[in-house]
Order: sequence, then C-alpha cells, then structure tokens
Amino acid sequence: MNYPAACLALLIAVMAQPSQAATATGSLNLSITVAASCSVVSAPAINFGTVSAIIVNVDQTTTLTVNCSATTTYDIGMSVGGGSGATYAARKMSNGGNAVIYSLYRDALRTQVWGETAGVDTLADTGTGANQSFTVYARVPVQTVPPPGTYTDTVTITITY
Repeated sequence: MNYPAACLALLIAVMAQPSQAATATGSLNLSITVAASCSVVSAPAINFGTVSAIIVNVDQTTTLTVNCSATTTYDIGMSVGGGSGATYAARKMSNGGNAVIYSLYRDALRTQVWGETAGVDTLADTGTGANQSFTVYARVPVQTVPPPGTYTDTVTITITY
C-alpha cells in the first residue's frame, strides 16, 4: 500500500466534507391596533330658494356622506342649530332678530325629526369602511313671512361611535 497516496486521498476526503454550522433561533413579535373611527365626508348646504310668501311647505334634501370603520356601530345626530329659541322640531334660520322656522328629518315623509339623542332621534348604522350616504330631508313649514333678507343657520353634525 502506498501510504503517501492513501494519506493524500484521506486528507482530500476530509477536506471535501462540508463543515458543520451552528444555528440559533429567536422570535420577532409583530402587532398593530386598528382603532374605530368615523368622519363626516360631506354635507352639502340646503338652500330653500327665494320666496315672497310661505303659503305651502317648502321641501329640500341633501345627501350626507360619512365614513366609519368596518363593523363600527354609530349614531348620526344633528344639533338644534344656532337660532335663538330653536328646538329640534322648530329650528330657526335667523337674520338679526327675525327668523324663518324649519325642520330636519330622517325620513322622506318628514315625520321623524332629526335630533341628538341616540336611540331616539338619531340615525343609527354600522360602518363598512367605505363612504355611506344618507338623505337629510328638510322643510320650511307654512308660516308668516318675516321681513325681506337672507336667513341662515348652521347645524352641527355629530357621529357617536
């Protein structure tokens, strides 16, 4: 037997063997918290037009668009507005000390006054994560016409979720 050749072959065989690598493992934890949210996307103004007498109801509508997180339950309320002595059923557009009475409703028949008490006079729904639209029905009822001028009011929309 040729020892130098055998040693050389053994040395080559040992060197050709892959070396054993050591390993270690650990963990990486990840998390995210998605909070419920709601927003008023749009609330176009309501204009009852120009009148010289209010001898019939003057009706108008607008489309309120909101966006709430998926599965988030919410209520949309509307304030009484800024008219002095206004109520939910008889809001007031003002010009100085004069006023034109109007109401906001949740239904096309104009029987459900829109207010701010959840479960009573608000509109309830569940968010989808996409924009949702609702019709706001408005009415200026028959009344004595105050002096000429432009009468205005601002109602605050509140989404409770």
